[in-house]
Amino acid sequence: MSWDFELVAGPFNFTEGPAWDGEALLFTDIPNNRIMRYDPSSGECTEFRTGTNQANGLMFDKAGELYACEGGGRRMVRYHTDGTTDVLVDAFEGKRLNSPNDLAFDAQGRIWFTDPRYGEKFDDMELDHESVYRLDSQPDGGWEINRVTYDTTKPNGLLISPDGKWLYVAQSHYGDNKRELRGYPINNDGTAGEPEVLHNFFPHRGIDGMCLDTEGNIVATAGWKQSGPGPMIYVFAPSGRVLETHPLPTDQPTNCTFGDADLQTLYVTAGGCLYRTRTARKGYLIYP
Repeated sequence: MSWDFELVAGPFNFTEGPAWDGEALLFTDIPNNRIMRYDPSSGECTEFRTGTNQANGLMFDKAGELYACEGGGRRMVRYHTDGTTDVLVDAFEGKRLNSPNDLAFDAQGRIWFTDPRYGEKFDDMELDHESVYRLDSQPDGGWEINRVTYDTTKPNGLLISPDGKWLYVAQSHYGDNKRELRGYPINNDGTAGEPEVLHNFFPHRGIDGMCLDTEGNIVATAGWKQSGPGPMIYVFAPSGRVLETHPLPTDQPTNCTFGDADLQTLYVTAGGCLYRTRTARKGYLIYP
């Protein structure tokens, strides 16, 4: 069954980071340093938060608190409803992070995030790698940062499987590089084992962002008009088998998540806009 995508908000500049808050859909307007909120009950799209340091990925924890990857601020943060911000981490081994891009929670409350370097400047990198990290909460309220991957060059979207046994990473390095959906087994101590390549997109544009359904399938945004099959939503089984593809009406989709009361509407950021489509699938979210 084909999915019909409806434009519900935009165009803005560059949209990313969709996150369902239980009633409405939040997403980032990265160049304008703000988070927007689309209310499906009224159809209104309003400014939710400003001064976000080019925040990209957003996600709620089990308590309903909002976390963000501030790519421009080169830090991981938690946003409070009173407008204040907690900085979780902004460095690794004394060196500034690159550009935190996307994040995922696991059932233990740990935060996993990708840290590629994007933007016009690449000569200001202090780290000599672009990796996936894990943040472990500490008794004093702080967070301990741990490096997880040693083989990624442009890690982008990421997910933790519902059973907590797999870390899925979009290796999305353009040019003459690898563009893969990878599955890393998660060891008992939180480290990652050798990855499996679940899907190879090379030489075309690979995955940017992705989410999960309740069956553990990976729903991903990938592709572009300049090569390959075009901009698309892919549905992958955990093994990497392609279960479905759904062409998108605009180029370079960036991310997606499920929303609405039954979590059966897929919201997609693409082309500076927000789209949605009804599906037979049900989203798997830590919150709500």
